[in-house]
Amino acid sequence: MSLSAIETAVANDLKASNSEMRDLLEKLVNTDSPSREKLAVDAAGGIISNFCDKNNIHVSIISHDEFGDVLKAEPFGGGSAEKNSVILMGHRDTVFPLGEAARRPYREDNKRAYGPGVGDMKAGLVINVFILRALKRHSNVPLPIKGLFTSDEEIGSPGSRPVIEREAAQANTVFNSEPARASGKVVVGRKGGIFLRLDVYGKAAHSGAKPGTGISAIDAIARKVIAIHGLCDPLKGINLNVGMLHGGEVINMVAPHAYGEFDLRYITPEDRAGMLEQVNAVAAREDVPGARAEISILSEFVPLKQSEASKSLYELYRGAARDVGFEVEGDFSGGCADSGFTSEVGAPTLCGTGAIGGNFHSKDEYIELASLVPRAQALAFAALRRLNV
Repeated sequence: MSLSAIETAVANDLKASNSEMRDLLEKLVNTDSPSREKLAVDAAGGIISNFCDKNNIHVSIISHDEFGDVLKAEPFGGGSAEKNSVILMGHRDTVFPLGEAARRPYREDNKRAYGPGVGDMKAGLVINVFILRALKRHSNVPLPIKGLFTSDEEIGSPGSRPVIEREAAQANTVFNSEPARASGKVVVGRKGGIFLRLDVYGKAAHSGAKPGTGISAIDAIARKVIAIHGLCDPLKGINLNVGMLHGGEVINMVAPHAYGEFDLRYITPEDRAGMLEQVNAVAAREDVPGARAEISILSEFVPLKQSEASKSLYELYRGAARDVGFEVEGDFSGGCADSGFTSEVGAPTLCGTGAIGGNFHSKDEYIELASLVPRAQALAFAALRRLNV
């Protein structure tokens, strides 16, 4: 397919911006942004806001008292047409604690960039803002396109979800710039997920003088952790993982309380209901006489399901990628993302439109530097074609 004049201009703009893109990525990666640290997440948001301000891109701040603010960036002015808009979405929080950026700052070798959150998903944020800038520079007419930069995806978007759903409900397209897979594939489907907390209550006692009068919450929760992990069903795509465990007060006391936080992943709504029933049964069972337990839901993702409209969007992106010069396929991911929320409210959604990368949520996380510009170009073409430009 031959490129339009604006596609050619935007592609050239993005190609010329490669060095700037890497500079902005370095700033973002070297800024800690753990999900529950509002000031840190908002500091990362400030880098994005400053970039937008310098490039005459209007930014609205949707504030939150507990979690980071959501930023809505509109290159053609605030209050632009909401319906039939295209949203470029991404989250700026990471799973890494404060101080991680100082311990492992951004670095590059000949092929890759490394650092906390470089792929998941600060490279995607860079791609999105540079597309907005390129469209601002080269479109002769206002376009109903915006960037949505959220703050708490890694913990289920408890603060951002209402904003995401409200914006997506009025959009005709959402591209979520989570990283592309190491294979280069984009993401067309995802599991749903629930973050849960298990509290177990026992009875304190002196561990030496009267141990028999106590009820160990640690003993009880250890048994329940084993039972929870035993509910995994890989053939059905069901996985449970107790990722955090705390308990007791001092070494010489029978523990009166313990708690754990765990992650449940599933594919179908039926599996969600069935697994919650089984998890609650584990909690209700009295593994240690006298101990009791409670289950609570901390936050939740819904599955990303590929509707017919989303299939068409995927094919549109594939065509855009071919025009840039690469082939791409779709993949199903066991990871959850905000793209499930946009899909659930009816917006055609494609995920994984960020840079190619791998080893996410680990010290070896990376992106392929050579993918930064081509993935931005393909996404820009796809967005323009959805806007019929």
